[in-house]
Amino acid sequence: MKTIWNEKKFADAISQYQTPFYIFDTDILARQIRKIRTALGRDVELCYAMKANPFVIKELEELADSFEVCSPGEFHICERAHINMNKIVMSGVHKNPKDMEYALDRYGNQIIYTIESLSQWQHIKGYAQKHRLPVRVLLRLTSGNQFGMDETSIRQIAEKSPYDFISLEGIQFFSGTQKKSAAKLEKELNMLDQLCSDLKNQYDFTVKKIEYGPGLPVCYFKEDKAEDPPDSSGYKNEEDFMLNTLAALLKQLTFGGKITLEMGRFIAASCGSYVTSVADMKINDGQPYCIVDGGIHHLNYYGQMLAMKKPPILHFNSRDGETKEWTVCGSLCTVNDVLVKQYPFTGLKPGDKLIFQKAGAYSVTEGMSLFLSRELPKVLLYSEHDKFRIARPNLQTDVLNYFQA
Repeated sequence: MKTIWNEKKFADAISQYQTPFYIFDTDILARQIRKIRTALGRDVELCYAMKANPFVIKELEELADSFEVCSPGEFHICERAHINMNKIVMSGVHKNPKDMEYALDRYGNQIIYTIESLSQWQHIKGYAQKHRLPVRVLLRLTSGNQFGMDETSIRQIAEKSPYDFISLEGIQFFSGTQKKSAAKLEKELNMLDQLCSDLKNQYDFTVKKIEYGPGLPVCYFKEDKAEDPPDSSGYKNEEDFMLNTLAALLKQLTFGGKITLEMGRFIAASCGSYVTSVADMKINDGQPYCIVDGGIHHLNYYGQMLAMKKPPILHFNSRDGETKEWTVCGSLCTVNDVLVKQYPFTGLKPGDKLIFQKAGAYSVTEGMSLFLSRELPKVLLYSEHDKFRIARPNLQTDVLNYFQA
């Protein structure tokens, strides 16, 4: 068996914990942050979108410059983790007024608030002025969907600045994930650069910060390729190509303020593994099926339509024997519970462990975890120094689907 993927780490986890479970390797997380910062340089800040994986925020507190929070639940997680509130960007298309007032009263201008509509703007502005509370805000520019405001609304707010107690910090913009086109990044950055120039020239409004979500791609599958193929400059893969292309594009901006890049998937994906056991095996009409004790309620890869694409899977108990193309299915009572089709495994047997890699972003939060009231898997944090720590024990979900007082 190959050992380049840290066989001992998985062996220790498998010997201690019952599958299925997640492992989030915080050493890998730190290396990914260092890699990003090396490419981007010291002048670019990093904002971690905690919706990608809330379990690693404490490990990222000293590594990330800020955290994007998009719900009251995420905000309360940050409170329980004692995250420095100066690092919080409170975002989200819907902000309950009571939740905003709670944050404003308790933390004031430690937090930056995004403005996603004129009504959000009126409420925050009115509350700040009524209670004489200083507040920092970012105006979110829409990318053509329900998020943010159009340029006309942003101009309307900028035109009447400055405001008492309100500091307009800048612009926030995000248009989607898994971008594999350098041309699209360039177009968006040029648009933001021009908007900043217009706001300065037309309204004497200086944008101090652009918070931009580049949506850099994570190559989950063997089939993944960039729309702009890597050139001859020696990049190892499409992810490195797009990261370094972004770094070059950022240097061309002229607006002169601070750049903050909001990233979630690109930071967290590589740190995670999902470990599940082969529970049963059979051949139906000539097709080998492998049933595991996990399933699609725990694992979700962006773009894995109909389970046809092949994510990186490690067969922990790999041995000599016959190689067959197995369709790996989970434990749910639905024909949709297929993790991967026709994946080649050699000598596969019941009890073997399959380790799905690049599961550090979204799988732990996006899976249909309440379907069939199955148990939520244990979440482990791992580092070479601290070894394993339980971030979440196994949790029963049946009490969530039916509660009788």
